[in-house]
Amino acid sequence: MTSPTSPETSGSPLRVGLVGYGLAGSVFHAPLITATDGLVLDTVVTRDEERRAEARAAYPDVRFAASPDELWQRADELDLIVIASPNRTHVPLAKAALEAGLPVVVDKPVAGTAAEARELAALAEERGLLLSVFQNRRWDNDFLTLRALLADGALGEVQRFESRYERWRPQLKGGWRESGDPREIGGLLYDLGSHVVDQALTLFGPAARVYAETDLRRPGAAADDDTFVAITHTSGVRSHLYVSATTAQLGPRFRVLGSAAGFVKHGLDPQEAALREGARPGGDAPWGEEPEELWGRLGAGESPLTGGGTPVRTLPGDYPAYYAAVADALRGKGDNPVTALQAAEALDVLEAARRSAREGITVTLRPAGASAHASEEQSV
Repeated sequence: MTSPTSPETSGSPLRVGLVGYGLAGSVFHAPLITATDGLVLDTVVTRDEERRAEARAAYPDVRFAASPDELWQRADELDLIVIASPNRTHVPLAKAALEAGLPVVVDKPVAGTAAEARELAALAEERGLLLSVFQNRRWDNDFLTLRALLADGALGEVQRFESRYERWRPQLKGGWRESGDPREIGGLLYDLGSHVVDQALTLFGPAARVYAETDLRRPGAAADDDTFVAITHTSGVRSHLYVSATTAQLGPRFRVLGSAAGFVKHGLDPQEAALREGARPGGDAPWGEEPEELWGRLGAGESPLTGGGTPVRTLPGDYPAYYAAVADALRGKGDNPVTALQAAEALDVLEAARRSAREGITVTLRPAGASAHASEEQSV
């Protein structure tokens, strides 16, 4: 859906309204939006004066709004809304933006349930509007490298995929992400778990069965801070996914075992750290690169820690590619990089994992093509 003065037809930059200027808005979205050709950060929604000062210093031409309602009232001045506010606000704000006739990018998780995500997808389709989910870790350096290895058949038939997003944070930080209130959609299962589940489904296809263990390890913790999810994919691959804030010794980021070889990769993609430190894509320094000593190793029969395997150059991480794809999609030049229906499939897994951990069962999901809701369970 385009207005008569839409940049899609005029060639002008697409004007973006950003809702929220906390961690997600200031570290990820604002820098990536402003680094993308054809996008301009027009308005930031925040009442916090300190955050306004930070945004004004970084983006002198940006305008401010005290509430999202101000954006809906001048919808004809904007071309895209980005929702980077707390999880509990994602669904109502995305719905309001779509009803105002505005395309939307929503930070993950798009919703608390798969049903809500599908309702938003249906509304976007009905209105003829883009609804995209910011699953930026599809553009992590290790993920891009692994996809290339899989495309080349370097591992043979993949049998097991191990993915870890682990941290050592023995003290609680506070805030809604650690809240036990279900309305906040906090805890690591829905935070970091949204990333590792999305990556597993993107690489190996739909989930057939889900088993999970969730724990509250730290004193005073109200939401899960140490979680394991096992997925059996309809393709036969088994994914073992770990997210934790209480890991004193970090494991490999990826360990992928195939019939011909295995691939092991340590360390996190450097883009988040670079963004936090104020680096920006498009500068003089190469973006998303990592040193050779962090490259993963491909081989068979010996541990990479004792010299087994061959180093594999890590492809550069590329978070800017997400917003470049969004801009192309809005101009009719490409596809939505992450759809709400894809996000709903990941939420099916997260909901099944939460039930599995609560009830001590393995949850079986229907095959692709049928309803993705849980259909039967068996005790473990």
